[in-house]
Amino acid sequence: MNVTPAWNPSLTKRTLPAKLAAYRPVFLALLTLSVAPVFGQYTTAPVVAASPSPMASPAPVAPKVKPTPDPEHPTSSIPGETREQRDIRMAWWRNAKFGMFIHWGVYSVPAGYYHGKPVAGIGEWIMHNAKIPMAEYQQYAKDFTADKFDPAAFVGAAKSAGMKYIVITAKHHEGFAMFDSKVNDWTIVRATPFARDPLAALAVECRKQGIRLGFYYSQAQDWNNGGAAAGGKWDPAQQHNMDDYIDHTAIPQITELLSNYGSDTPAVIWWDTPVDMNRARAGRIEAVVRKLRPGLIQNDRLGGGLRGDTQTPEQKIPAQGYPGRDWEACMTMNDTWGFKKDDTHWKSSATIIHNLVDIASKGGNYLLNVGPDSHGEIPAASIERLAEVGKWMQVNGDAIYGTTATPFGSELGKPVAALDGYGKKTMVSSGNAWRATKKPGHIYLIVFQWPTNGVFSAPVVAQKLAAATLLADPTAKLSVTQDASGTTISGLPSTAPDPVASVIDLQY
Repeated sequence: MNVTPAWNPSLTKRTLPAKLAAYRPVFLALLTLSVAPVFGQYTTAPVVAASPSPMASPAPVAPKVKPTPDPEHPTSSIPGETREQRDIRMAWWRNAKFGMFIHWGVYSVPAGYYHGKPVAGIGEWIMHNAKIPMAEYQQYAKDFTADKFDPAAFVGAAKSAGMKYIVITAKHHEGFAMFDSKVNDWTIVRATPFARDPLAALAVECRKQGIRLGFYYSQAQDWNNGGAAAGGKWDPAQQHNMDDYIDHTAIPQITELLSNYGSDTPAVIWWDTPVDMNRARAGRIEAVVRKLRPGLIQNDRLGGGLRGDTQTPEQKIPAQGYPGRDWEACMTMNDTWGFKKDDTHWKSSATIIHNLVDIASKGGNYLLNVGPDSHGEIPAASIERLAEVGKWMQVNGDAIYGTTATPFGSELGKPVAALDGYGKKTMVSSGNAWRATKKPGHIYLIVFQWPTNGVFSAPVVAQKLAAATLLADPTAKLSVTQDASGTTISGLPSTAPDPVASVIDLQY
């Protein structure tokens, strides 16, 4: 198979102007938008459609009100959105609770090593941390074969764990497009032996298996296309005008991602590390999203003061969550996001289940990462843990999906200091015996430390309870009593139905 050589700056200088000619109408539209206020009302615009999908959400209704924030929803990517409109737009995401993050790119080729020596830090930052020159780093793409990539296996692994959506790195900070971008040749289609678009294959497979697909896009840091670099640039070839990068690389590629994969994809756009982003740069990107995909769920990392729709704590679970705010904790299974062959510090399936329960009890979503290797395989240790979590979810998923935060709060205990996944100080919950979630008609008590005396005591429940059952054994005969001092569930088996976490369903 003939493969175009890996991208380099001189190729871009020759080919980029011609390729960008196709985007002239978009740039003219953006120029017009730039003179309007950044926070103008959004309007519905046509989207390039694929085959109809049962997952596609109805387009949000443009607000008729003056664009002022709803006091009950102070943060939104849509100016003037009412509470009811936001609830409709965010409903699928809130109900999903559990998603898969996929960090996959050229960084999986060096896999944590440079010139035969291990490089400290997370795998996908190896170019930055080892200060690898652009021309040298681009040669890794020749060995990015993805020869074992199977979209059905990726989506199937997520589904087996009980996950409802996937977010994959369409472009990480290395600037490598994991899709068929026409902006330059630093892409999986033109710089690797794989020579195909894995995002297109995943979009098809996600529709087939009933999973939503979102895209991560590094809008600011780009170490090969002239974007920002968090620790400063180390190669003269990286010197480039930031606004030129935004207008000639980021915006055209974002336009491709929002236009080429169907009306239901992406379901989420996940920005990251807004280094050197100001209000004007973020506003130009935001204008493209409002034009092409009004109502698209965005996280809080675009930059320029734009807070998006979701808060994104990384490698930690806040002690109290973010009351009143949609939020999503993103976390790794080991210590890195991108594949790093020496990182075998895997979290147990029990820890992952505890994290999921803790996050759901505080009203958040859990975005759990996998890092495929350069052949396109998710590590076996990740697959094993996903399957184990899935077995728990098959029995206890009702206590996670579609739930909201605990009606109590005392079970969380007082916040205490701890270390997050990066070894930095954070605050976490001190109470670790049990958690609670709720949905209409149900309060779920998710118990980590099972009582041996057959009795579990919970705080006062405002509603009159009709019954108590075990999700793992609905035939168990339990009794429940309520008084001013609290709620007591009796008749529990002496052994926990599940060794990790057992669920008592209080029904009212």
